Amino acid sequence: MDKRAIEIALVGAGVRGVEVYAELIRRHPLGARLVAVADPEPQRAASALGGGVASFDSGASLLSGPRVADAVIIASPDRTHAGLAVRAIERGYHVLLEKPIGITEREVRAVAEAAARAPEVTVTVAHVLRYTAFFRVLHRLLAEGRIGTLVGIQHTENVAYWHFAHSFVRGNWRRADQAAPFILAKACHDLDLMRWFADAPAVAVGSMGGLRWFRADNAPPGATARCTDGCPVERGCPYSAVRFYADRHAGSTGWPVSALGPDLSPDGVRRALREGPYGRCVYRCDNDVADHQVATIEFANGVVGTLVVAALTALNTRTVKLVGGRGELRGHMEKNEIEVHDFATGEVELIRLEEAQGGHSGGDQGLVDDFLHRLDRARAGQPVPAAATSLAESIDSHLMALAAERARVERRVVPLAGE
Repeated sequence: MDKRAIEIALVGAGVRGVEVYAELIRRHPLGARLVAVADPEPQRAASALGGGVASFDSGASLLSGPRVADAVIIASPDRTHAGLAVRAIERGYHVLLEKPIGITEREVRAVAEAAARAPEVTVTVAHVLRYTAFFRVLHRLLAEGRIGTLVGIQHTENVAYWHFAHSFVRGNWRRADQAAPFILAKACHDLDLMRWFADAPAVAVGSMGGLRWFRADNAPPGATARCTDGCPVERGCPYSAVRFYADRHAGSTGWPVSALGPDLSPDGVRRALREGPYGRCVYRCDNDVADHQVATIEFANGVVGTLVVAALTALNTRTVKLVGGRGELRGHMEKNEIEVHDFATGEVELIRLEEAQGGHSGGDQGLVDDFLHRLDRARAGQPVPAAATSLAESIDSHLMALAAERARVERRVVPLAGE
């Protein structure tokens, strides 16, 4: 058995790369360690990760030379994922790939084809929600037959007004020509869960929605281009960057404030709001992605699901209802509560889960644990169990999302292969 510490290379030293993956690896009991990082700002990246880490200015440069690690974590911008994943697979790296796999169907399928050519390599997509206790309990109750045969799924991704403004109006996912479509970037997690619950691939997808609120014609009278420009409505605006970043999160160095830049002192935050993208008026940005979308999915076994992805919500949570022939499951992730309704007895069982620790309600930790343990077995030549989400099922969720975006834009139902 290989007794070396598991060696990891990180591509992308942003929030997910540094604050999530690097930190979880650093304190993991298996003794995994980061040995290389690739980022357009290699000195900043190396500084953030500490000494002893080789630095590269791009994922391409890291992957073009001799192998430097057992595995690579790809947490770079969306549009780079597929190309880097294919190259890493071909170089023999095990891969942990931040979602989305790619931003087009061709890119997604290219990753699948590369993985099929290299069966000795493990490819894990960061569908972290399957690792949470909340969704595992829902899936177990469904598998135990507590509601009989599953008939329908009603799932809502409540993005929260402030989160959408941060990521999809001012932030990196605001434009369809620079990142994945909204429903893919934000809700491929949710589509993966629906695929898991249905236990069948989708055969048809319909969708409606669009950019309704974060537009110039909804700007209050007198609103300025930036919240720091003396805007007369700034103090009463729910999207005030000053109140959100400088006041509400004063002193914070974690997400979402960490997205503003390296200087998170009070002066640095104020400077970022005056000069950077996160200080812009939400009604006067260059965003074009949908802020509300509904998708309807028919699965091969007859289960029908609806997914609502909504920006304008108070809570940042997910809610789900699974309906069957004998009962109904209702779940509220923020409250960590699940209701089991039994039609025959009329009884309602309330299950309260312990508050989950860590990012994505413990899903980040679960993902990294699973990835490293499977990688350890692979290095030892032992059978490697499947990830919580197989690559094939992860790809299904992406094809569903891309079909939903086509359905929304073209205003039609889009069939998927396998119908």
